Formats: sequence, structure tokens, C-alpha cells
Amino acid sequence: MAPAEHLKENVPPQGLPHLSDATLRDSAHMAGVEFGPKDAAHIADLLVRTGVELVEVGMISGPSSKDADLILATHEAVGPERSLSLVVVRDRQQVVKALDEAKRLGVRSVMFSIPTSEQHAALKLSSSSTKYLIAVARAAIVAAKERGFHVTFSGEDGARTPKERLVPYVEAGFEAGADRFRLAETVAYLSPWQMEEQIRSITAIDGSEIEIHSHNMLGMAVANSLAAYRAGAKWISATAGGIGERGGNAPLAELLTSLRVIYGDTRFDLSHLTELTNAALRGARLGDAFQSGPTAPHAFAYELPGQLTHPEAYETLAPEIVGNSRELRVRTRLTSPLVKWALDELAESVDVDAFTSWLTGRQEQDDRDLLDRDAIRKAAVEYQAL
Repeated sequence: MAPAEHLKENVPPQGLPHLSDATLRDSAHMAGVEFGPKDAAHIADLLVRTGVELVEVGMISGPSSKDADLILATHEAVGPERSLSLVVVRDRQQVVKALDEAKRLGVRSVMFSIPTSEQHAALKLSSSSTKYLIAVARAAIVAAKERGFHVTFSGEDGARTPKERLVPYVEAGFEAGADRFRLAETVAYLSPWQMEEQIRSITAIDGSEIEIHSHNMLGMAVANSLAAYRAGAKWISATAGGIGERGGNAPLAELLTSLRVIYGDTRFDLSHLTELTNAALRGARLGDAFQSGPTAPHAFAYELPGQLTHPEAYETLAPEIVGNSRELRVRTRLTSPLVKWALDELAESVDVDAFTSWLTGRQEQDDRDLLDRDAIRKAAVEYQAL
């Protein structure tokens, strides 16, 4: 038997997986990483030339999305039909405003970011109730389908969501009209064999189309992605160079080369991978290489105040266990709550809103380096001296 024929015998019944790439979306959540429109257009073009089917770009939470320029640049480069944008879900009114913004930007496919674990739901939806979680998801999906969107709904922190909570949620989402469900291993948590078990519990749902989005803090993102695929997932999400928050994501090059070696998958043009990885690293200002896992300087770096005040919701292990430390890293995505956290007791003597506006303007105008907590406190002293 020829080697290629032998490899193809290993392909699961659902056929070879579809690939989406979250470089321009997940890394936008990564502390201090901010791609520009030119970066977005170049990276999106290389992704499509490689053979990736769907390019995720931007996050929309309401009117006047800060990622509008990235989304429009990606649409111009590869077309809106090859793009998907994340829509944050917090409540019904907010979702409607976000969908209106997505429509204004020409978005055709949306992915709802919905926290499913009790811990994340309590933090972001102000309720850990399964009934409320399902009601919020149903309303969002129905509103999106009424507006003509292709809808993926996620299970944010889905890897840590018990089956008895996750399965009814996924069933309700498909009943509401969703096209795809994404299990997000937001906090790296599962082994490959545990991932297979978790995925099988939802691929068993009639009419389900499942995608896996795995983080790489434990170094198993590719293994877990392939395990999910073996268990019936039809889509795999990755990023160029593996860049992304909390130890990174499933690296696209390693995933595609694994598919070629293990399954004889020759659908993709791998010749663009080195250029693509380098373009992503340059745009993210991460130097010549990206280090995944818990010892990297960005592994426990955050730019959202909720991540700094509730780190246990985002970390499998505390940074001190591996001799690392929790840090604030931000470039221009400054918010008053984040600045207030950084200033701590100094916030009492500073007009935080005015200072945040001043510091954001300075960062944007001068294209400044990353800010950490000490740099924000130092800038506050400078601001008070003006």
C-alpha cells in the first residue's frame, strides 16, 4: 500500500478539517499587541493564499468599534465572505448595538463570545445561572440570524465547563439557529484524551458543527486540536506563529505540517508559512520568535482590569509556581478602570479619566513602547507636574 493511501485511511469520517485563523482577533486580546490595517491586510492575504478558509479579525462590543479599521482592511484584502468578527455578548441591548455595528462594517459572519463556565459567567454576565446563560445566547443568536449573519457561538472557558452545563447550552444554541459552535479552551486545562471526551459529548448533538480553539499554556494546543478533530470537530482554529494571550494558541505552521504528516493533507500551500509567521511577529512587535508556555514574559501579562483583579479565572497555575510574575502590559488600549488599578492609592490624587485620555493620546501620538504598572505611575507624576 502506498504511504499516502495508508495516511488517508486515518482520516475520520467527517473528512479533513476546515481551518480558521485567529491571529488578527485573539492576539488583539494579547496584552500590548496592536496590529495596524496594513498588517491586517498583509496577514489576511497570506492566510488565504496558504489555504485558510476563514480569517478572524477584530472585536465588536458596540458602536464605533476600535477594530473597525482592521476589519475594513481585511475585507478589502480577502473579502468579507472570508472574514469573521467576534461580537461580545453581555446583555440583549448591548448585542443589538454590536450587531448593528457589524452590519455597518459589512461583516457577514459573526462569532459570539459567551462565557459558559460558572466562574466566567458570574464575572461577565453577572449570573452563573445555566438558564440565564442559555437565554442570553438564544436572544443573541436569533437577533443575528434575523439580520442575515452566519453565526458561530462560543463556549468561552468551555474546556472547564461541565458536560451537564455545556451540552444543554450547545443544544439550545443550535435550536436557536446557530451555524457552528466553538469550544474555547480559554484556560489550558485538558489533556488530549480529556479533550476527545469533551468534544464527543457535543458532536453527538444532531446537526452540530463543532470547532476547537485551544490555548497553548501547557504546550498541548496542537495535540488537543487534533484530538478534538478525531472526536468529530470539523473546524480547527489556529494563529500564525502561535501568538496569542495566556501562553499563545495552536500554532498554524505546526498544525498544518502535522496534518500533512499524519493525514497526508496536501490542501495547503505551506510555502507561505515562514513569511506569514514573520509578518505576524513583526506586526505584533514580538521580535524574531514567539515563546509559548508559562515561562514567557507575556504568559501572565494582562491589559484588562478584570484579568488583573480576578486572575484565578484565567490561570490554571499561578505564575509564582514557575518563577514568573503577573504583569500589566498595555500600549494604547488604556481604560480608566485599568489606570485606576495601576495607580492604586495614587488614584485619589489624580483625575483618572483626564489622565487616561492624556496618556492614551501620548501613546498614540508618539507610538510609545509598552506600558507596565510602574510606567503608568511614573506618567501620572509627570501629568501632575504639567
